[in-house]
Amino acid sequence: MTEQEIEEALIQKLGDLKYSYRPDIHDRAALEANFRHHFESLNHVSLSDSEFSRLLETIVTPDVYAASRILRERNHFERDDGTALHYTLVNIKDWCKNTFEVIHQLRINTDYSHHRYDVMLLINGVPVVQIELKTLQISPRRAIQQIVEYKHDPGNGYAKTLLCFLQLFIVSNRSDTWYFANNNSRHFAFNAEERFLPLYQFAREDNSKITHLDDFADAFLAKCTLGEMISRYMVLVASEQKLLMMRPYQIYAVKAIVDCIHQHRGNGYIWHTTGSGKTLTSFKASTLLKDNPDIDKCLFVVDRKDLDRQTRDEFNRFQENCVEANTHTGTLVSRLLSDDYADKVIVTTIQKLGLALDGNHRNHYKEKLEPLRHKHMVFIFDECHRSQFGENHQAIKAFFPNAQLFGFTGTPIFEQNANYQQIEGEQASYRTTADIFQQQLHAYTITHAIDDLNVLRFHIDYYKPDGKQAPKPGEALAKRAIVEAILSKHDAATAGRKFNALLATASIVDAIEYHSLFETMQAEKQAENPDYHPLNIACVFSPPPEGNQDVLQIQEDLPQEKADNAQDPDRKKAALQAIMATYNHRYGTSHRIGEFDLYYQDVQKRIKDQQYPNTDLPHAQKIDITIVVDMLLTGFDSAYLNTLYVDKNLKYHGLIQAFSRTNRVLNDTKPYGNILDFRQQQAAVDTAISLFSGQSGEQAKKIWLVDKAPVVIDRLQGALGQLETFLQSQGLPAAPEAVPQLQGDAARCQFIQCFKEVQRCKTQLDQYTDLTPEERECIEQMVPPETLQGFRGVYLDTAQRLREQRAQNREQTSPEVEQLDFEFVLFASAVIDYDYIMTLISRYTNPTPGKQTMNREALVGLIQSDAQFLDDREEITAYIDTLKAGKGLDESAIREGFEQFKSQNQQQRIQEVAQAHGLDTQTLQDFMAQTLNRMIFDGEQLSELLAPLQLGWKARTQKETALMQDLIPLLHKQAQGREISGLEAYEQ
Repeated sequence: MTEQEIEEALIQKLGDLKYSYRPDIHDRAALEANFRHHFESLNHVSLSDSEFSRLLETIVTPDVYAASRILRERNHFERDDGTALHYTLVNIKDWCKNTFEVIHQLRINTDYSHHRYDVMLLINGVPVVQIELKTLQISPRRAIQQIVEYKHDPGNGYAKTLLCFLQLFIVSNRSDTWYFANNNSRHFAFNAEERFLPLYQFAREDNSKITHLDDFADAFLAKCTLGEMISRYMVLVASEQKLLMMRPYQIYAVKAIVDCIHQHRGNGYIWHTTGSGKTLTSFKASTLLKDNPDIDKCLFVVDRKDLDRQTRDEFNRFQENCVEANTHTGTLVSRLLSDDYADKVIVTTIQKLGLALDGNHRNHYKEKLEPLRHKHMVFIFDECHRSQFGENHQAIKAFFPNAQLFGFTGTPIFEQNANYQQIEGEQASYRTTADIFQQQLHAYTITHAIDDLNVLRFHIDYYKPDGKQAPKPGEALAKRAIVEAILSKHDAATAGRKFNALLATASIVDAIEYHSLFETMQAEKQAENPDYHPLNIACVFSPPPEGNQDVLQIQEDLPQEKADNAQDPDRKKAALQAIMATYNHRYGTSHRIGEFDLYYQDVQKRIKDQQYPNTDLPHAQKIDITIVVDMLLTGFDSAYLNTLYVDKNLKYHGLIQAFSRTNRVLNDTKPYGNILDFRQQQAAVDTAISLFSGQSGEQAKKIWLVDKAPVVIDRLQGALGQLETFLQSQGLPAAPEAVPQLQGDAARCQFIQCFKEVQRCKTQLDQYTDLTPEERECIEQMVPPETLQGFRGVYLDTAQRLREQRAQNREQTSPEVEQLDFEFVLFASAVIDYDYIMTLISRYTNPTPGKQTMNREALVGLIQSDAQFLDDREEITAYIDTLKAGKGLDESAIREGFEQFKSQNQQQRIQEVAQAHGLDTQTLQDFMAQTLNRMIFDGEQLSELLAPLQLGWKARTQKETALMQDLIPLLHKQAQGREISGLEAYEQ
């Protein structure tokens, strides 16, 4: 189908759904006239022309968050006679009763923009949904990138017209349909790591996807459904001024809880896998229940003080001041007894709740709560199966007979894993989730999450020592051999330390021994090789509690650590103090065991700090491997943690929880979560996958686990074959030097697509820790390193050329170029950064006997094949050309020389721009310096810069446009990736 045919079919479909088709609305004037008609009808008012003009000035805003609040709230406006008009833009009490209209090919002409929009949906005349239709295969990331580009066009209609009220964007080629929320620029942009806005495909209650446009329209765009999606299931995150769309499974879970309460159908649990966003789900359920007259109180119950704080902060992030802190049990009891609307939803710990219901407590809280005994109370537990849950569950049921209890879990307890407890060599008995909560209300398993690309698959390497008899399942290897294996594999597993890792150990004694071994063995390696860069190793386990209530509380969910600390506690405490002293020395901190929680928080922060490039935060301030026993193996999330080394026996939910620390989605440089198991636990893994997948074992393994190395090697060979076939079809040899000879954009686009698949396979294989020497040799023969580097270089050349072409003349860009997703992140190395290049240049000028050095060609090839240097590679190459091999400059002299070289080039370029436009060089330099100091582009100062030319209005506008074409690349280069506020208005 053509794009026009897809559009006509959609409009007909929306007509079937009782939308009014408005072919007469095709420009800004008609859009505003239609809005005026609906506004006056809804608010029973007739506005004068001047009043309507002032109303538009009042409500139209470039701030998407502010516009979204106006759309949902009751507002007021002063009329010409001074009286106040209280109004809404839509019927906010019953969104179904609004007027729903569809328009197409709307053209909005503003100062610089003449955009045409495919299809728009209006509610009461307000544009709330934009639908972009495609004929080609959709790259979801490219689709969102296009809309980002449209929104950044100068004079775009999104900021200056009623289009500011758009809530959702939908992109479809009829067979494949995606949607995402509108947002302000800082939440609606791509960063250097290519981390994208949340993109959604709608799904049914069983999580099967709804992708065809007709089916999507029936399920999502039906009038009442769309009104509900916007009014109930979009969250306005106050603290970040951001719009958040709930995912389909979150919506179904909230509906299930609300319906269960409304119909008095007892208790229930939600099985939503780790990393699926249960806090947002529980927040939305709680806020909807706050306005439900059927219930008296809603308590969201967490099991630890740190989670109480974290959850309260999250709730208040979604909606300011929606829950308050309960500083002690007395505060909780007071808020339970309060009739204040603000106290209807309460976040508390299970410990405080237990104390409040303790009949023996000296403050007699239980007696005070007697008036609530027969009230309709709702309890939502953030985790169904924490250690203290059982006894408190009974107390709640006994005291509140009319209460309804709901629980979330990522790993339910079934009969098979009901007797598993995470202490080496011991067992305990748990009740199943269904025993406690009666019924499952909704399930979204890790299988669904992997299929939706919400979490990653796993690569599991069951480590076998060379030349020895294979160890038995669960059998421990010598620790020294394990440390040696980790040190040899870590750089490959973590993409050259781009990511970091956890080492899960069987006991506190083991953790202490491992920490000591890493220190000793890395010191030995440094003594042998001064160029060896040691890994930063941290270790964290809870101390003996010694009456400390915070530690006692933490240890309720750390069974191994709790048991270990009961044996020889003084030795454990002394070892932890020594570990913390080493940590303090390395990082310049002053943590002590009496404030263990601060140390624990600092370790977590440094693990998450891996997200910052070494240029912003030196590697010395980060952690490469954190040694743990129980801590961090549940509930801790970091997208830059990709590897788990396992030297402890794991089973069932404990195994899934631990593995799931590694599989948060980032981008294509993180293709999977990496597990290196030193205990041969394949049988335990297979059992856990079968139990928690919701599918048969073999089928689930295909979804959960990445392909074995031979399969990916075959895929790499296939991708190389396609690249070779394509180049030969163009009459060219399959060599990097042939690529610049490609004729036409279609051929260049085809090369981009072919080689991107080669690089994707190579990136995946590079992080496999279980490649055999034969497999490594096979890969190297298929694509020798120098050939790969050459292709990477011409890929970046070609991609940069097409990207600039697309940016400069979007109207005349071919569809193939327009749809391209370059994925530059695949071509950026974590190892080869600015510091590394400066070191190599130093060695090039100052070779050391016995050390391998690069010649100029190899050095330039390395720089040109890495996307990090896309904007600087010409400058670095030119600088290398000014140096002489063997001249003998140290690294600091190289850095200083390069900075001077860059500065001279910048000065020269500014001088050239000033002369080309008849401006004073110093004045232009001052203007740029002030812009970069403030990171704000000031249009008035630009006018002052051009004032000495004494140009008329038209000539000055032309001069301003021409000058900005030269200045924008200079400003971007000097800003080094930081955003200059206000500059986007001048970018074409």
